[in-house]
Amino acid sequence: MRRGASTTVLLVVLVGTVWGLMHVGWYSHGQITDYGVYAHYGDAIVHTHAVPYRDFPMEYPPAALPVFVAPALLERFDYDRVFQLLMAFCDVGAVLAVALVAGRRAAAAAAVAPLALGSVVLSRFDFWPAGLAALGIAALLRGRSTTSALLLGTAFAAKLWPAVLVPLVVVWLARTRGPRAAGRWAAEATATAAAWFLPFVALSPAGVGHTFHTQLARPLQLESLAGSVLIAAHKIAGTTLYLTAGYGSQNLGGTGTHAAVVVTSIAGALALVAIWIAFARGPATEERFFACAAAAVAAFVAFGKVFSPQFLIWLIPLVVLVRGRRAHLALPLFALALVLTQLWFPRHYWDLALRFASPYSWLLLVRDLAVVALVAAFVWPRSQHELLGEHRSRLEALQRVRAEIQ
Repeated sequence: MRRGASTTVLLVVLVGTVWGLMHVGWYSHGQITDYGVYAHYGDAIVHTHAVPYRDFPMEYPPAALPVFVAPALLERFDYDRVFQLLMAFCDVGAVLAVALVAGRRAAAAAAVAPLALGSVVLSRFDFWPAGLAALGIAALLRGRSTTSALLLGTAFAAKLWPAVLVPLVVVWLARTRGPRAAGRWAAEATATAAAWFLPFVALSPAGVGHTFHTQLARPLQLESLAGSVLIAAHKIAGTTLYLTAGYGSQNLGGTGTHAAVVVTSIAGALALVAIWIAFARGPATEERFFACAAAAVAAFVAFGKVFSPQFLIWLIPLVVLVRGRRAHLALPLFALALVLTQLWFPRHYWDLALRFASPYSWLLLVRDLAVVALVAAFVWPRSQHELLGEHRSRLEALQRVRAEIQ
């Protein structure tokens, strides 16, 4: 009991220290923030009693609303500061989830990771779904399947990306606790997500549909893998490439953009399916679950049409859970991706966006390739235990087939 309390205190102090450092030195220079967008949503709901989706369009799913509205309710305090404090609490939740599953060392790594990524963590709400997802995984592994379903269902309703974890969780439960437990978890998670969406769908189906359209129909963002490759081709071969604005981001148009979107989207879908199938075919160990969970989210990030700097927040509580030989490969790659992002965002972002300036365009390309390599590091190499487990699974399947024939 005392050890758990001391660990909690130490981790809370460490997170607080990290967030304090984020306000000094180079971290405080040239910030590009989203406070204004969030405050607009929160103020509209609190002060004019507007209904999101019906009375004004909103980019994000409904479970994002609590962290937009809470700072607006505290009118006596600065919205930005309250929002930062909320994100710090979400970071604490993610770090404590890691501690529950993997111990102090992994939790400490998660706590200090924001220093490598930079001040973007202060003004984005991504620690909210990341913390929910991390706590959902911790609850799952501690046998709290209903709690896990509530947390992961809410995480999905906050920013959609946790959906890539669902097949892994279902397989995990089916293999460790039986198909009935897996079906119950899926039903509970679906009901949780529906509880967030359905009231707004009833009030404004077109408004909620607009949110999904905004997320799915976005053009090719310049920071994506496809975007960084096209910028490199433009600089080397002089291909036609130009900047466009829309959907709240800077995007690319010109030669090869449509083909690049198609190729990377197909690659991302194939990578996700391959990760899910690989996990289903092998032994259901915690080591493999952590590796495949991190791989699925990394693949979703790496091959997407949009790769904003804050997306790396999603990976922080997942990457530090990875164990064994994979960790020796993955942790340096992830640290490299975080640091490379901070080298151009936010202080040099507009040099990159407006002029495709060097060296920032090359740093972007290396960052994106590092995340692709991260996916490979999570799924390879497999341990001897995993290979033996897969071999045993195949033998058992073969024996069942022979028994049925006889």
